[in-house]
Formats: sequence, structure tokens, C-alpha cells
Amino acid sequence: MPGLLLGDEAPNFEADTTHGRIRFHDFLGDSWGILFSHPRDFTPVCTTELGRAAKLAPEFRKRNVKMIALSIDDVNDHLAWSKDINAYNGDEPTEKLPFPIIADAKRDLAIQLGMLDPDERDKEGMPLTARVVFVFGPDKKLKLSILYPATTGRNFDEILRVVDSLQLTAKNKVATPVDWKRGDRVMVIPSIPDDEAKKLFPEGVFTKELPSGKKYLRYTPQP
Repeated sequence: MPGLLLGDEAPNFEADTTHGRIRFHDFLGDSWGILFSHPRDFTPVCTTELGRAAKLAPEFRKRNVKMIALSIDDVNDHLAWSKDINAYNGDEPTEKLPFPIIADAKRDLAIQLGMLDPDERDKEGMPLTARVVFVFGPDKKLKLSILYPATTGRNFDEILRVVDSLQLTAKNKVATPVDWKRGDRVMVIPSIPDDEAKKLFPEGVFTKELPSGKKYLRYTPQP
């Protein structure tokens, strides 16, 4: 099945959305971007996900991230569904969300991007889209992908966390350890010699002593 691998450039597709017709590269501009797919409109898990995404939209905007969703229904259904999503959030039930939803009724884009879930099908027997998250950098290349089955809702706080990590590590020669959150200490990448690390990280480098005697666990405050 066609799909995207890390480092691949996003296809510059055209699509109808709830915010009008777009060309994907023009939509992204010089920003980071998140494309997240949904199995179907008017479904319970998807409604909670898009509600949470709408609530977190200001946080993504602060990070210069443009959000865009995809679902295998048409624009009119998307607009009607948007009312339900806003109502779920306790907001006025308008057709306006802080990000567009792509119409992909024929599943052309879902097939191109490798988003279909082989185990989940609609009443006509057609496969539904899985819950895919693609994060693209300003160079339009795929920096991260997460694939969930249709039955498991995503954690958008985690998506925000990985965006923080991707943006930090794109600018600095560091890696983020397990359960890292913005402001926590980070790790010096193994390819940086100790003398260079001291120059790069003037706030200091702490090396944890290990039974192996190897000096690979090197921490420094977040740059």
C-alpha cells in the first residue's frame, strides 16, 4: 500500500476542505504541519479527538504548527459535524473549527498516504481510514508518523509533546529522553565529543556513571 516514510516529502495534493480548496504545500507555507486522519464523520471517538484538537489549537499555533484533519466524507458532512464537535466542547455549535477538514469521500488521498485500516470497514464493506498522525517540518518532509487503529483514540497532549521535541532537536544537537516534557533536561547526542559538548552546552554536561564504564548517558539543561 502506498504511504509515507520518515524523510519523504509531503505530496503537494489539492483537496476540498471546510476552509475552501487548498494545495497542501501552499497551505503549509513555512510552518510546521500536522495532518491527522479520521475514520468517519459523526462517530464518537473522532468527535472527542477533534474536540480536543480544537481546544489545543492555540498551543499548536504558538509553535508555528498548522493543523489539518482528513475524514472520508464530503465538505457538507464535515460542516454539519463541526457543529457537533463545538457542542461537545461546550462552545457555540457553529460550522467553524480552528483548522480545516479535508473531504476524501472516494478515499483517494487516504490510499495515496497509506491511511486505510484493513480491519475496520463501513456498512458497505469499504475500509475506513485509521487514525494517522503525520508531522511535517518547514521543509515539507515527514518528521514523525503515528498510526493508531480506528478503535483507539489519540492523545493530543502527547502529539504536542513530540512537536516540542521535534522542534527542539531540529535546532540543537540533543535528544529527548523517555517521558521528556518541555523544560526537562535533555541528552547530548552520542556523536558529539566531550570537548565539543562543553562548548555547545555552557550550562554544563552531567555524565551518569554506569557499570559498563561507558560515558554515553550525558545530560544537559534544555537549550
